[in-house]
Amino acid sequence: MADHLEASVTLPSDPASVSTARGFVLDTLVEWGLPADTEAADTVRLIVSELATNAVQHTFGQSPTFTVDLRLDRDEQLSIGVTDSHPRFPRRLPAAVQQDNGRGMVIIRWLTAECGGRLQVRPTREGGKTVSIELPWTTPAQPVTAGGSQEP
Repeated sequence: MADHLEASVTLPSDPASVSTARGFVLDTLVEWGLPADTEAADTVRLIVSELATNAVQHTFGQSPTFTVDLRLDRDEQLSIGVTDSHPRFPRRLPAAVQQDNGRGMVIIRWLTAECGGRLQVRPTREGGKTVSIELPWTTPAQPVTAGGSQEP
């Protein structure tokens, strides 16, 4: 595999785009060698869902689009970032027991740490922000064939 792989998609800030973002990321990671039916894929799917949902729900219509960027460096580290044009950084909201929202960043932070990764929020030059995660990349070095053996 190449030393450095990248993929990106820009989507409208619409609730339907969350599913599109999730599908884009999973399809890309499968192309890069991550089997879709693994715990790692499920974790990434949930993290991307939370990141994209935050970009749609918490920009208050001030970010017409959001961008999902993927980067894989030397088969060692996966970075996923979601960028929007709203200037306010995410913050932990007090979550009541019956409250259905306000836990996204807590979920992202916990899942990322559980996988040995880290979460980062940084401003963009344009005045928005990127919320990104970095995770160790743990996939087989060779693609697995349908028979279960690795290709030579």
